[in-house]
Amino acid sequence: MSAAREYANVQGELRRDEPMRRHTSWRAGGNADLFYVPSSIEDLQVFLRELDPGTPLLWHGVGSNLLVRDGGLRGVVISATGVLRKLEQADHYLVRAGSGVPCTQLARQCIRWGLGPSEFFAGIPGTVGGALAMNAGAHGGETWERVESVRTIDRTGEIHQRAPNEYSVAYRSVTGPANEWFLEALFRFDPEASASMDTLKEMLERRKTTQPLGLPSCGSVFRNPPGDHAARLIEAAGLKGCRIGGAEVSPKHANFIINVDNASATDIEELIEHVRQTVIDQHGVALIHEVCVVGEGPQ
Repeated sequence: MSAAREYANVQGELRRDEPMRRHTSWRAGGNADLFYVPSSIEDLQVFLRELDPGTPLLWHGVGSNLLVRDGGLRGVVISATGVLRKLEQADHYLVRAGSGVPCTQLARQCIRWGLGPSEFFAGIPGTVGGALAMNAGAHGGETWERVESVRTIDRTGEIHQRAPNEYSVAYRSVTGPANEWFLEALFRFDPEASASMDTLKEMLERRKTTQPLGLPSCGSVFRNPPGDHAARLIEAAGLKGCRIGGAEVSPKHANFIINVDNASATDIEELIEHVRQTVIDQHGVALIHEVCVVGEGPQ
């Protein structure tokens, strides 16, 4: 039976056996059984109402922090970033941003509006939705420090307005109501804080010189342990340039793993584990993944 017949009332684009390597910044990984791109929030609500409650579901942004194993994903991947691109000034110090808005775009627009501190968003290599999901941060700022409220959608298609106190937020960790996904956030900025395009440009220039931008990666693979930096521990363990298959620990930034030669997801995952175990052996520190690893191993 075709995907179209299975979901007869669904609008938008529904693809079967979609290669997830097209949708992750590592450019690796297996296929998703179904990949759904709604053309409106209403489409998304209808789809969720029709979806069998037992069907596995993954909410997908731009895949900047995602590794899909080579065996692929069962169930449905929903990619709604295209319809979640609202970005507006709600009042003098409040900004409403859809989950599909790139964090760099949010930073630039806030600076044009004179709202700060907002420059740090430019250091987050993904969208607002991903930043909300993991409390992403850069240059001393964190996403949830700015959150006034969020709107979410659950598996039944119902939309909720949530306050920050409904979430447990920590370093690179956010826990809230189960089976809900972020649609947008209202951010509050400080009336006394100035925002500078020059500062933003300096941050972006620093990223260019210290990170392997332009090469397939997911950004930082591991969280920084308390009082230290994952990159320092990895470099001190002599792992810069270490390779498994087509995956390599970046010679430029040790907390980046790059796809240098058609790496498989298995190559990348094995290199992640090799790095983690080596740092344990040499430093006694168990690094925690910042990247999200999903799906099934190769058959």
